[in-house]
Amino acid sequence: MLTLTGDNFEKEIKSGVTLVDFWAPWCGPCRVLGPVVDTLSQEMKGLRFGKVNVDEQPEISERFEVASIPTLLLFKNGKVIANRVGATTKENLREWINSSMKG
Repeated sequence: MLTLTGDNFEKEIKSGVTLVDFWAPWCGPCRVLGPVVDTLSQEMKGLRFGKVNVDEQPEISERFEVASIPTLLLFKNGKVIANRVGATTKENLREWINSSMKG
């Protein structure tokens, strides 16, 4: 799981498919979703996973207009192809990722 910052964000999302979790330590739903994303990051090897702490990296959150957390953005070659807000189950998240990559 990559910790994404202003220094490495562009480099990490520019090629391939990357799921980025926008979160904050004080956010209850983020604490629920975090372990789900961590587990999927180990199971879905063809996909890269990163996290953006919205308190520490507000410029990234603002750039992608993240208004609520947790927000998941799915990038393909540097472009957002899907987004999802709120906590969910591992099965629902895997299904969302797979269907988003097909579309």
